[in-house]
Amino acid sequence: MGAGELLLLSQTGDSPTKPMPPRRLPKTLVEGYRRFLRDRHAPERARCRQLAEFGQAPTAMVIACCDARLDVSTVFDAGPGMLFIVRNVANLVPPYEAEGKYHGTSAAIEFAVRELKVPDLIVLGHSRCGGIAAYLQTAKEQAVPEQSFVGGWLALLDDVKVIESDVAFGSEVAFEFAAIRSSLTNLRTFPFVREREEDGLLDLHGLHFDLASGQVVVLEETSGRFEALNTA
Repeated sequence: MGAGELLLLSQTGDSPTKPMPPRRLPKTLVEGYRRFLRDRHAPERARCRQLAEFGQAPTAMVIACCDARLDVSTVFDAGPGMLFIVRNVANLVPPYEAEGKYHGTSAAIEFAVRELKVPDLIVLGHSRCGGIAAYLQTAKEQAVPEQSFVGGWLALLDDVKVIESDVAFGSEVAFEFAAIRSSLTNLRTFPFVREREEDGLLDLHGLHFDLASGQVVVLEETSGRFEALNTA
């Protein structure tokens, strides 16, 4: 705050806003942390120390939605250090852009591919996606998209095309599938992703998780269709 602002405050009798007193964390989080220390961290203490000392070497990167109902590590029963996860609204991947200031998802992709050298990169969509639903509702009403961070981000869906064979899963799921396809296409616009894939050092995967049934379907690149994940 500058001297002029302080002078103005003294003249008007106002005072700078006082900091709010710290608030307690929700009791459910505190209790959950207590269980974590007792039931999960204690049995894996040696593993956690190893990760802290030697760093991470995840088996895959997962680009997932930030929806609270989707817990990526739980879906894959993954322990600490196994997955490098980035989450955003509607699990979208923007196209490669060399210019610009802030590219959170792109930075995470670059770090995972170039530094961590993950062998697998997964785009994980899910059913009842709020971001997808909001985009489709705006399109249905032919409304002008809201000028907001979310509205600008969801504009990545403007050119998404639904494949006819996916419509059998329902219109909303078909669009969720299409968004996954679009993100995979955008991933291949990143030179370092394309290079490692062409060299056989990186595999890209498109998956979709059904919140209600727990079923995962995977995009089979050869057939171009989403099929149930073979767990055999």
